[in-house]
Amino acid sequence: MEKIKMTTPIVEMDGDEMTRILWKMIKEHLLKPFIELNTEYYDLGLEHRNETNDQVTIDSANATKKYKVAVKCATITPNAARMTEYDLKEMWKSPNGTIRAILDGTVFRAPIVVKGIEPCVKNWKKPITIARHAYGDVYKGTEMKIPGAGKVELVYTAEDGHEERELVHNFTGAGIVQGMHNVNDSIASFARSCFNYALDTKQDLWFATKDTISKKYDHTFKDIFQEIYDNEYAEKFEKAGIVYFYTLIDDAVARVMKSEGGYIWACKNYDGDVMSDMVSSAFGSLAMMTSVLVSPEGYYEYEAAHGTVQRHYYKHLKGEETSTNSVATIFAWTGALRKRGELDGNQELMAFADKLEKATIDTIEEGKMTKDLALITTLENPTVLNSEEFILAIAEKLA
Repeated sequence: MEKIKMTTPIVEMDGDEMTRILWKMIKEHLLKPFIELNTEYYDLGLEHRNETNDQVTIDSANATKKYKVAVKCATITPNAARMTEYDLKEMWKSPNGTIRAILDGTVFRAPIVVKGIEPCVKNWKKPITIARHAYGDVYKGTEMKIPGAGKVELVYTAEDGHEERELVHNFTGAGIVQGMHNVNDSIASFARSCFNYALDTKQDLWFATKDTISKKYDHTFKDIFQEIYDNEYAEKFEKAGIVYFYTLIDDAVARVMKSEGGYIWACKNYDGDVMSDMVSSAFGSLAMMTSVLVSPEGYYEYEAAHGTVQRHYYKHLKGEETSTNSVATIFAWTGALRKRGELDGNQELMAFADKLEKATIDTIEEGKMTKDLALITTLENPTVLNSEEFILAIAEKLA
């Protein structure tokens, strides 16, 4: 069989631990036999990020600006334990956070719906897409440990030297403090990405913050969304028969649990990080959640919504068998290949992405699946496959 050719590369960002092992299997069994795979490779494994002082992460984001489409493997965001384990020079920031800041995009995450994997929330009938703001907040925060009594202030110094000060806290003993920021341009990009995506997919858009408590920070998000909606999108939404809806984040959580789904839920950065895991897990599995970073300039970065599956990786290193779900990582590749095909007018590549997704879903719906899905499926007598067997079963169906 003649392999499908690619005219333009995809930026390939390799990752860490068990997902790095799956990454190699997916390329070997599901991609290279069918495609003349054309990628510009960047190793975002923690060891290589440490060797390059995280420059490789910045380079991969800039390459995405050049080629417009990237696919990313899950990566480690180091904590104190990882500092010791990997003998790191410093506690490097989240690569996802770095890439999002450079591309100024919005992350859209949606569950992969499969027959036999029923949502934990019984009234959820349609996918819920989480739109996560991709800049700032705690992910670009500056933190300080306060050793003892003293005063902490926020200080703004204008270009003309004028100063404004706000008291954060008068400490009477040790404590901690964090400074967060965001910028209006990024919030506006986030809003437009959400409104455009809602129109593209013909889904209602919800947005939620805590503006009653955060009367300047969160309220600014609310105001920018409302202004852009009123001036640029209200008429378009009315014509499309869809709704933009704002509420408080705690009210949104309550409403989501009672809804049928089928809408986009826009969240600030941290809220989106947490809620996407809640939604994906409640739909069946964190490994069944797609994720795409979309920038207003037309850059796309596809990845799985889950982490590096550390526990399975340690088993793998001991030579023990694992049954790790690779579906979201496969769909990261199919999303990137489809978008590459769309931008290049390569119908064969787009059709292959569709076929690979169908082969993946068909394999599960026929009762062949990894252990995590077998534990929750409503299908009778499922066949539990190990990590590689599952990928090989998809390859067989694809062939």
